Amino acid sequence: MSTAYVYDPSYLEHNQRGHVECRERLETTMQVLDQRGLLEKLAQIQPAPVPAEHLLAVHHEHYVKLARDVAERGGGNLDSDTYLNGRSYEVALLAAGGLLNLVDAILDGKADNGFALVRPPGHHALPGRGMGFCLFNNVAVAAQYALKHRGLSRILIADFDLHHGNGTQEMFYTTDSVMYFSTHQYPYFPGTGHWSEIGAAAGEGFTVNVPLLAGVGDEGYERIFDEILYPIAERYLPEFILVSAGFDAHWRDPLGMMQVSAAGYGSLAGILKQMADELCDGRLAFTLEGGYDLQGLAHSIAAVLQALLGEDIDDPLGPSPRPSTSVDDMIIHVKGVHRLV
Repeated sequence: MSTAYVYDPSYLEHNQRGHVECRERLETTMQVLDQRGLLEKLAQIQPAPVPAEHLLAVHHEHYVKLARDVAERGGGNLDSDTYLNGRSYEVALLAAGGLLNLVDAILDGKADNGFALVRPPGHHALPGRGMGFCLFNNVAVAAQYALKHRGLSRILIADFDLHHGNGTQEMFYTTDSVMYFSTHQYPYFPGTGHWSEIGAAAGEGFTVNVPLLAGVGDEGYERIFDEILYPIAERYLPEFILVSAGFDAHWRDPLGMMQVSAAGYGSLAGILKQMADELCDGRLAFTLEGGYDLQGLAHSIAAVLQALLGEDIDDPLGPSPRPSTSVDDMIIHVKGVHRLV
């Protein structure tokens, strides 16, 4: 079994002092992975800037030019949350390209699965606008690339970030070539992801939103993956599983109000790995989205990598000290909407 990772020090160069989406997120993560002896067990894949044709397959040319121009002027803000500095455009190209290289490595049999430790994140980026800390939609670029250039016809994107991936949903809302599944705190930024958003036209039924009240913990998330995502995937039969892996549902995270532990994230990764092994020859690639408590983020990523490696999961931060919220009603409701009962 071979698990790969993508990382480059250039990812630290996209940074703004005082912003929660900061270089320390990856600095701390890499330190923890090294200290825990995980990096030496992984194959490293070098990123390359995403070619323009693959970026423009999901983003409008005028927006890509805007992002480049803002960076070339030394930086600025796309909105109150989303910044660029002088290096951000080039770093964002390298983030999207890093995930592409991981997808290629898995499809070419050079790795069984892997994790793209990239930033800036991507799942909020719309075709014509960056938002929510995101510049280019890394997971959408990778999915579209695999469909158009690697001969795949069905891709599952599972998104367990605290926030709904509105950009990813919009890009694939009217197609059945991508199944988009999301768990997210609701109502919360960006305000999308109601259970009634199920896709349209050819994509009707291929968007699955599981909006959650604050306070859901490990057991609730695992039940959702077992009782909703797994049967959805078995029905869809994906040829590749991409994961928008945000860790801001960790119980320590300053932006969220969920109760997931690092071990809980490891369990979710274990479910996804089992699903990939059963349905698509193990083809499974994670890409980093959110997660803003530095230790919570680092140890959650470590737990995911342990699951991908088939190791026992260690969680030095432990479980949430707070009680969790029931997901019974939401599971029943979403199963009904998507005819899983």
